[in-house]
Amino acid sequence: MKSKIIKRHSKVTIFMHWFNAFCWFLLLATGLGLIKNEDLQLMGGWWSNVMYSIFGSGETLLLVHEITGLTWLVVFIVYMIFGSRKYVIPFLKQVFTYSPGSDLKWLIKKNIQMTLGNKWLKRLGFTPDIPDQGFYNVGQKLFAVASVLGGIVIAATGLIMFLSNILLNNTAIVQWAIVIHFIAVGVVTGGLLVHIYMAAISPDERPAFFSMFTGTVPEDYAEHHHKLWYEEIKDAEREAQSA
Repeated sequence: MKSKIIKRHSKVTIFMHWFNAFCWFLLLATGLGLIKNEDLQLMGGWWSNVMYSIFGSGETLLLVHEITGLTWLVVFIVYMIFGSRKYVIPFLKQVFTYSPGSDLKWLIKKNIQMTLGNKWLKRLGFTPDIPDQGFYNVGQKLFAVASVLGGIVIAATGLIMFLSNILLNNTAIVQWAIVIHFIAVGVVTGGLLVHIYMAAISPDERPAFFSMFTGTVPEDYAEHHHKLWYEEIKDAEREAQSA
């Protein structure tokens, strides 16, 4: 019997997710292409050569990087202004709210379960049950927090570098901005790789990946992976029926 479908994401949320993903990958690709120092170039010198070949010159490559970054920033500012009450504030409340005891158990058990399996959970003295999660699980919340804080740092340092040829003449500030920008991008990229694996590659989370296209998830997935959120939905349905 086919599982009932539950709405999980709005069209606005889906758009912002993929807009963010597109901008992030373009910014990462062009940003890495701008690094000519092979000691700092994570992809190797060949990546800069590829990017320069695609965009024609370093000036064009930098321009694309700057325009993409500014577009990303402006769209998110508009989103935060007009969607603060409906989208932004509820999202921030969810991802910055934790239950240390159960969340730590979830992180430990889930990582062991995914890497070593349930047999090792038992061998290490853990029971196979995983603490119930809300709309986002702990891993998703941690990545969201890293993305929010990292995004603020990346945007701020990016603006400093962008304005360095127009308003800022302080070489020390610009140099520090470059270093902090590089580190922040590295941290968020590390989290992004885990996010991509969990969402697009891990079979257990495949419904979550497709929900970013359809906006819905199967009821059995919601009940198993996000039980606290699932129970909230059911409680709301019961209240609506009794009203």
